Amino acid sequence: MFRKFTLEDISTQNQVKSSIQRGIRAKICTSYPILEESGAIEQILPKKEQALLAKLPDRVQVIAVNGIPLFFAQRDDVWFPTLRLLHQYPDMMPKLRVDTGAIKFVLSGANIMCPGLTSKGATMHNEVDAESPVAIFAENKDHAIAVGLTKMSTKDIREINKDIGVENVHYLNDGLWKNNKFV
Repeated sequence: MFRKFTLEDISTQNQVKSSIQRGIRAKICTSYPILEESGAIEQILPKKEQALLAKLPDRVQVIAVNGIPLFFAQRDDVWFPTLRLLHQYPDMMPKLRVDTGAIKFVLSGANIMCPGLTSKGATMHNEVDAESPVAIFAENKDHAIAVGLTKMSTKDIREINKDIGVENVHYLNDGLWKNNKFV
């Protein structure tokens, strides 16, 4: 999604009306209830702070506060946190850990295959359903290396153990990671 993203790809960048900001904030709190429970949503998306909504190709939207991208969505679907935000709040979403053999592929933007999630060094910390946003961690690493959307439930990943388990939507060193400030 952000493999070749640059700031020139932003078609429009508008200040978000407070009603739209409340709707986005409600969707984010529904997807990541721990943010509301811990009060972190107030620090991330303060009600009084003006947010910007940047529109990108393929109907991707990025919400930014003070020029820093925080969440993104495609086609008004699930709002995903950026990796920089996920590094600040690592427990905000379910975690899956890939083995060392999958790391270089994940960091090049490849989808995560089931064997990379079920092998000896990998772990599925949380049970999730299909089409759920997840944080992808690497074996022996402390920070997330990608954000993805599960293509099958963790139960199916274990049982079927082939095909794509998680679609990689944002990873370290992609365009969104490199362009961490919207002006």
